[in-house]
Amino acid sequence: MYQELRIFSGNAHPELAAAICDQMGRPLGKASVYEFSNENIFVQIEQNVRERDVFVIQPAASPVNTRLMELFIMIDALKRASAARITAVMPYYAYGRSDKKDQPRVPITARLIANFLETAGANRLLTVDLHAGQIQGFFNIPVDELTALKLFVSYFKQLELPNPVVVATDAGGAKRARSMAERLDLPLAVMEKRRTSNDERTEVMTVIGEVKDRTAIVVDDEILTGSTLINTAYALADRGARAIYAAATHGVFSGDAIPRLAAAPIEEIVITDTLPLPPEKRIEKIRVLSVAPMLAEVINRIHTGQSVGALFV
Repeated sequence: MYQELRIFSGNAHPELAAAICDQMGRPLGKASVYEFSNENIFVQIEQNVRERDVFVIQPAASPVNTRLMELFIMIDALKRASAARITAVMPYYAYGRSDKKDQPRVPITARLIANFLETAGANRLLTVDLHAGQIQGFFNIPVDELTALKLFVSYFKQLELPNPVVVATDAGGAKRARSMAERLDLPLAVMEKRRTSNDERTEVMTVIGEVKDRTAIVVDDEILTGSTLINTAYALADRGARAIYAAATHGVFSGDAIPRLAAAPIEEIVITDTLPLPPEKRIEKIRVLSVAPMLAEVINRIHTGQSVGALFV
């Protein structure tokens, strides 16, 4: 059994770190993490962590590369301060889309991030809804991948939407959408889409399943530029869907995603707080569910040696 639990946070999402600590009734660890004028990052852990069980909460929020470097340097500092075990808590794992060589002469960056985390000194990774499940296999350390599925199921159950159907944005996301459909006891439809280029634009081709006169619940792991969700929404509307809702774990909302989503035929977009949502991106149709209670429970279970999988059976 490890000694006392300590929780630290970089600058990516201090609100989430504070919420997790509140759930656990523990103070947030003291650390200085800042950037010099030459863009070099400095970290100092301001309390004793020798032989402690340490968790560092740092999703890969914008600016992504800066937040990643903060995490790597914090882990290195904790390792050199003789922490007994260091768990990187990355609710949002960056570069998850670069999980394979699907074109000539391209990197597998998701694997590279795994290498960086291990080299820095992380002993464990805790994350939420990876873009691709095989990313777990890129690590030589334990990986606990949680899911926000239960949050979404509970939320949509209480809405009591008329004649609902769960919709996967593509075949790759069908497994996630099917799990949600089974828990809600609803039918499933799948969008067949074709990616037209590397600039994140997609073209929706057809809908496999019945959506006419139904309330569609579109499920995905993240919303980046919003193009996939917007194309899906228009395709569903064209095919007679009576209303369209969306659920995605990670709300990235890059570029002009927010005004485009605001104008799209979507009633509500339900996300979690794995990433911070700045005030300028808070529009009326976005609803945020918190993963803090779930992460707090799992951190406690990891620290005390209890089963994590039992929470998601």
